[in-house]
Order: sequence, then C-alpha cells, then structure tokens
Amino acid sequence: MAQRPREHLLANLEALYREAYARAQAAGDERETARLDFDFRRDQLYLEAILDVRDSLGGVRRPPEAQAKGEKSVLDEINELRGLARLPFGR
Repeated sequence: MAQRPREHLLANLEALYREAYARAQAAGDERETARLDFDFRRDQLYLEAILDVRDSLGGVRRPPEAQAKGEKSVLDEINELRGLARLPFGR
C-alpha cells in the first residue's frame, strides 16, 4: 500500500485549518481564531508523531528485493506468532 508523503498530509491539515481560520476571522470571532490556532498546533504535533511512528515502522517492513524473493518481514513474523498464541490449545 502506497503511503502519502508527509508533506502532503501536513499540507492538507494546514489547508483545512486555514479555511476555518479565515471564516472565523471574517466573522470577527477572536475566540474561535484562538481556539483554531491552538487546535492546529496540537493536531500538527499529533500528526507528526504518528508519521514518525509510521516512518520508523517502515524500516521493519521487508524491502522490495526481499518481497520479490518471498521473504517475510519482521512484522509478518510477529503477526504469525501472535496468531499461534491465540490458538485454542486443550479444548
């Protein structure tokens, strides 16, 4: 599955907030503009943290050449082990 680039996701978040911020400014709602400013900065931090996790997990996935050979990634192996741990033994 292709990942959307970090810059694209952050730009979408910014565009969403800029639109709402412009509406609040046009309405003269200072309280709403302050809330939107805080919310944007908070959500930007959350998104960057999530993207950092996504990027770090990218190193755990199998590289394309290993994929072509049919080798399993570390994540695939972990998921298989998790599945084994869920087997209903002794029923």
